[in-house]
Amino acid sequence: MSLKKKKKLYEGKAKILYSTDNSYSVIQHFKDEATAFNAKKKETIEGKGVLNNFLSEFFMQKLNSINIATHFIKRLNMREQLVEKCEIIPLEVVVRNIAAGSLSKRLGIEEGTRLPRPLVEFYYKDDSLNDPLVTESQISTFEWASETELGEIFEIALRTNDFLCGLLLAVDLTLVDFKIEIGRSLKSEGEKLIIADEISPDTCRLWDSKTKRRLDKDVFRLNKGSIAVAYTEVANRFDLLPKNVKSAVK
Repeated sequence: MSLKKKKKLYEGKAKILYSTDNSYSVIQHFKDEATAFNAKKKETIEGKGVLNNFLSEFFMQKLNSINIATHFIKRLNMREQLVEKCEIIPLEVVVRNIAAGSLSKRLGIEEGTRLPRPLVEFYYKDDSLNDPLVTESQISTFEWASETELGEIFEIALRTNDFLCGLLLAVDLTLVDFKIEIGRSLKSEGEKLIIADEISPDTCRLWDSKTKRRLDKDVFRLNKGSIAVAYTEVANRFDLLPKNVKSAVK
């Protein structure tokens, strides 16, 4: 498999995708830009891309190891990883364990309230519409995903939640909620579904289990400090950074 970086395929708020010589793989580059409120708030945070690259590699590898398929193939360098090319289903899949963010605002539930069971929500991926919350019926009506795929997505989301909750709790982190994206594999017959995009503090709400201190993008959203420091702490709890690197930030 050639790892030659070729044409830029897509540039989003946090990542850039490049084609390779292999039609089934792309290179995913992690940027240092931090955005919030649908990119209304922006800032360049030195080292953020490095941290998210290492963290996403870690979480994706762990999921692959328990047969929850992801697009991750291997990390190439400090900022890039080789991932499987897939057809992204235009939904953000959010799993919530504790009320926070938009759920608290939308339903008037006090932030920090533990939900009786994990809540799975779907948001239609469209920045111009501010990624609206959508129902299962709407997903079926507009054929964004089939009923069979929806069932598989629920299973993937809940299995991922169960696994990540335990993995994070082992280092005194509480998984409040998280967002994943799902893609249809182009390599396999029968449209196998895989987790794509990234799993990092950009896409998860992580609170210290003892102090409830935020160690995720809410630090940036709410002006609670440095996300570089917060993300570095998460990486160091899992001992992910190279031995000669204590922080991705100079």
